[in-house]
Amino acid sequence: MLRNKTTLVLVLAISLVVGIFSFGFAAEKQFVAIATGGTGGTYYPLGGALAQMLSNNVEGLIVTAMTSNASIENCNLIGRGQIETAFSQANTTYWCYTATGMLKDTQPITNLRGIASLYPETIHIVATKASGIKTIEDLKGKRVGVGAPNSGTAADAEIILKAHGLTFDDVKVEYIDFNEVAQRLIDGQIDAGFTTAGYPTSSIIDIATKRDMVLVPISEEKIKELVAEIPYYGATVIPAGFYKGVDEPVPALATPALWICDAKLSPTVVYKMTKALWEHRDILAKVHSQGKNITLATALNGMGVPLHLGAELYYKEIGLIK
Repeated sequence: MLRNKTTLVLVLAISLVVGIFSFGFAAEKQFVAIATGGTGGTYYPLGGALAQMLSNNVEGLIVTAMTSNASIENCNLIGRGQIETAFSQANTTYWCYTATGMLKDTQPITNLRGIASLYPETIHIVATKASGIKTIEDLKGKRVGVGAPNSGTAADAEIILKAHGLTFDDVKVEYIDFNEVAQRLIDGQIDAGFTTAGYPTSSIIDIATKRDMVLVPISEEKIKELVAEIPYYGATVIPAGFYKGVDEPVPALATPALWICDAKLSPTVVYKMTKALWEHRDILAKVHSQGKNITLATALNGMGVPLHLGAELYYKEIGLIK
């Protein structure tokens, strides 16, 4: 009888220990965040959809998306170890990593790593018809929203103005995000604004439905100059009909949107996230029209920082790189 009781106690003790360890393993979760951008751009809806898709398809991973001032701030967040992953323009990511270009007076952020190139981001220059603005040169002396502080959009605005012989001192600069640009254009508080995002973007749709607006073109000559001068810029066209009142194609500049991360992030986690992205990218196409442009054929376009080891492993596994 004593032996049976002893056996029972041992069985119960072993079961309890196994249960504790099993529960611990089952409860262990990896939390990862994606810094996106303002709610009026493309980063935010795609980032939210990506976070949900990863959480649903990578066991043990909980991913959340957060708003931010976008590209440059996102790189700085990774540099300070305050966020694991982020979206960022290819050009500003390269400048942050190398401390060159618009960021030549900063410290390089050497822990930036690439996961994937997602889709082309187009620089929209929006003006109200009432402002009379038809060219970049017409922005002189006008009230212009140039993007949030430390955003890629603000860097794009400065570059484009400089290419046309203007500086921020020549315009009345407002450092405001996409939603604020839209609201102030609608309210007549600014004359024009820059928005770098995949088209169509919700903030510009909002403007077009409430005010007569124009998209200011960049001349083909200036586009050629900027593409030749600055890596990661490319020529594009905003098609007619994407925004109310825009009935002709508008020549513009674009730069790839990258999904980047901290070099210290686990290679296993990054491998699983990269794999999930490409196996379930159809989910992103349902959220935004730019989702259909997220393809393996362009997965490394504009990748001016080293790939994370986990992403590199996946791309080697599928034969995209050797």
